[in-house]
Amino acid sequence: MAEKFDLIAEIREDQGKGASRRLRRAGKVPAIIYGAGRAPRALSFDHNKVIKQLENESFYSSILTIKVGDKSQAAIVKDIQRHPAKARIMHMDMQRIVADEKIKMNVPIHFLNAESSVGVKVGGGSVSQLINDVEVSCLPKDLPEYFEVDIQDLEVDAMMHLSDISVPEGVEITQLAQGPEHDHAMVAIHIIKAAQIEEEVVEGDAAEAEGEEPAADGDDGGDAGDSSAD
Repeated sequence: MAEKFDLIAEIREDQGKGASRRLRRAGKVPAIIYGAGRAPRALSFDHNKVIKQLENESFYSSILTIKVGDKSQAAIVKDIQRHPAKARIMHMDMQRIVADEKIKMNVPIHFLNAESSVGVKVGGGSVSQLINDVEVSCLPKDLPEYFEVDIQDLEVDAMMHLSDISVPEGVEITQLAQGPEHDHAMVAIHIIKAAQIEEEVVEGDAAEAEGEEPAADGDDGGDAGDSSAD
């Protein structure tokens, strides 16, 4: 069952960089919602609540309910701008959706049985996940939360492609709609060979590394000769 996400929003009348900075200082996230044949509307969300929601992978590929006062609007996340160095959301773009209009969303891919796959358990290979999600086109009611791809039978030097994803009715992978040449690989198993590095050790360098000093010419036991003279 798909997760349900509600976001409480406030309409913001002030716009511009200065207004956005003030919102962020007040613990808010400036945002905009657009689409469905209506004018864009500037909103703001509580930053801490947004951060909490973002911890769930499904948030990015789900139909969200945006609540403003006593009104609600179904929407999807189109873009999230993050601070380059801090755990802070700088801005969010939301798109309104309507039931009879198709949407495009990136849906996560979950690879199952990686450790017990033939290529790993028998062949000693390593799994390489080449992509983590894929864009789909569908009506809002058909939007999958994620795709599951079982790689139990994947062998060494074999790979699986986008066309191997089991897609429910009403859902289309946009890349595959562009032609078979866009049927890209999404996971593979290979043997990873460690490169051997040969080090040439010069004899003199080795001696220096061990702290050994070669004897000077003519200095072969001078201390012994002094003691015998005594």
